Amino acid sequence: MLSYLKKDEGFAMHKAIKIPGKLLKGYKVMAPELFKLYITEIGHFPKAGEDSHEEKKGCRDNILIYCVNGVGHLILGDRKYELHGNEYIVIPATDKYIRYWADQKNPWSVYWIYFTGPTIEAFNKALKLDVLNQPLLIHFNEKGLELWTKIYDTLNQSLCFEHICNANFCLYHLLATFLFPQRHNHGVGDDRDIITPTINFMRRNINKKLSVEDMSASLHISASHFAYIFKKATGSSPIDYFNQLKMQRACQLLFQGNDKIKTVASDLGYGDPFYFSRMFKQYIGSSPGQYRISSKHGV
Repeated sequence: MLSYLKKDEGFAMHKAIKIPGKLLKGYKVMAPELFKLYITEIGHFPKAGEDSHEEKKGCRDNILIYCVNGVGHLILGDRKYELHGNEYIVIPATDKYIRYWADQKNPWSVYWIYFTGPTIEAFNKALKLDVLNQPLLIHFNEKGLELWTKIYDTLNQSLCFEHICNANFCLYHLLATFLFPQRHNHGVGDDRDIITPTINFMRRNINKKLSVEDMSASLHISASHFAYIFKKATGSSPIDYFNQLKMQRACQLLFQGNDKIKTVASDLGYGDPFYFSRMFKQYIGSSPGQYRISSKHGV
């Protein structure tokens, strides 16, 4: 077995493979044209518990993180995010501080892969991969997980030149299933035509109160049918998902700034700061004030 346990990095007892830098360097010298984009690490952490990973000086590789269920937390520079089931993010190579970890109450199951190349900056620019990008919702990416498994199994069998090249070629296909999901997740196109614009609509109106009727009106479908499709695709009702987005935004505002709680509440469409605080504790597990203190101290 070529996989190993990265106990020193907080992910004890979970499978991961890291390709030795010296080996990659030799292969790149031998055939540089085949290493325009290549994998450096890959791993999967089911129910990660209290594990965490930290890159204090950033990372020269891109990092794809895919949460299949549960909740995970991510700090990227001065921004903080939550990842829920069927959300992913591609963190581009950066010198900004990175830390990600599992939620204590509902730990995520997460797949990740590190990759880079000599033109990674141009690659990221062409695909508009930016450190300011937020986690994105995706329909359950069955094809992506099939490709992840193929890559992992290939590397786990051998780190010979042919196996690494095969894994790297699969990497392009894997990334495409996330970046262009409508081309790969067949049979869910109609749902995605509804879900994606709805979530974009929610994000644009994060400072307002929205009803299911508000969300379905622009789609020209009934509120009941819209609610059924949305919950089937995301696992949450439209209002519950909207509240999750509001609480995620609240976490960012509390972590990044020093505005009063009532100001944060108002910015998110809550006229009553006490009601906002109750909602926040319901979704996050602590009061806004407690969250601000603990998040800024890395608790």
